[in-house]
Amino acid sequence: MHAHAEQDLNRAAFSATTHCLMGCAIGEILGMVIATAAGWGNAASIVISIVLAFFFGYLLTLWPVLRAGLSLRQATGVALAADTVSIAIMEAVDNGFILIVPGALNAGLGDAKFWWSIIIGLAIAFTPAWAVNRWLIARGKGHALAQAYHAGHVRN
Repeated sequence: MHAHAEQDLNRAAFSATTHCLMGCAIGEILGMVIATAAGWGNAASIVISIVLAFFFGYLLTLWPVLRAGLSLRQATGVALAADTVSIAIMEAVDNGFILIVPGALNAGLGDAKFWWSIIIGLAIAFTPAWAVNRWLIARGKGHALAQAYHAGHVRN
């Protein structure tokens, strides 16, 4: 029974982290593309990427929670509680990696370094975000708050 519970916990953490990764990837890539195409500096590039990563991360939680019948205010509260820590960790690790790769922030859209630094940064960020999601879900916090709404089991 314990092994099954561990497996379920690991699966829930993996699902939550994959969800976080998708939102962060959309926001990071879109932010970097916008900043690079607009010729913005590194600081603006990082800021818009982080803002969009949070936006899309929250949005991916908001949709199913709204479909489950919660009001926008309630759904926003669930999304904030479910995803803030995970997105913050993913963004810190990913952007930290991009900052230490020489020339990654100055790479253009046509440069392979632009793309692989984002992809590898997000891949590295997955493990610490998974560990935190697992810890939070085990305590009924974080993405555990949104799990029932994602599955459509709870109606308000």
